[in-house]
Amino acid sequence: MEKKVLEKLVYGLFVLTARMDDYDNGCIINTAQQVAFNPDIICIAVNKSSYTHDMILATGTFNISVISEQADFALFQRFGYQTGREADKFNGFTAWKRSDNGITYITQGTNAYISAKVIHYVSTNTHTIFMARIEEEGHISGEPSATYDFYQQKIKQPVEVQPKTEPEGKIVWVCKICGYVYEGEELPEDFVCPICKHPAADFEKVIN
Repeated sequence: MEKKVLEKLVYGLFVLTARMDDYDNGCIINTAQQVAFNPDIICIAVNKSSYTHDMILATGTFNISVISEQADFALFQRFGYQTGREADKFNGFTAWKRSDNGITYITQGTNAYISAKVIHYVSTNTHTIFMARIEEEGHISGEPSATYDFYQQKIKQPVEVQPKTEPEGKIVWVCKICGYVYEGEELPEDFVCPICKHPAADFEKVIN
């Protein structure tokens, strides 16, 4: 299969937020779209490894904040490059408000937010697809929405990978986005970084 073909699809970028047991959390997703109207229904896809996924599965409610072209890399680092199972992503972060459902939405680097309630979901091998009814929505700014391609070209800041000065013959693959290290002679073509969810193309081979 020509994997490059899938890269031709157009993706948006969103901060998906949820709240459970007085704990706020969020993650970055690239799949959210309207699929019906009267009432307005949206569909999102969330990686099962995400704690936000588990929170939505348990509570049935969520918000999405549409990321704009004014977003900086720090927003992706906060909500995309760490897990809510280990870090409080809202600690020290002030650019947010709460919608009527009590869930946060992001007010900086975004242009709109949507609050929704799950009405149906389908499980795949890696993601859960949630269909949800829109309950609230609002504008935040007039900036254009960021696409995944815009993120790749204008926002993403790859880390510089430095091999050791004295090679030991050990081959590793280092994610140029978050620094995650995969050990092995070959990196699977369909490998996805477990930390920042970037594909194999964003890994660099290093011989230590």
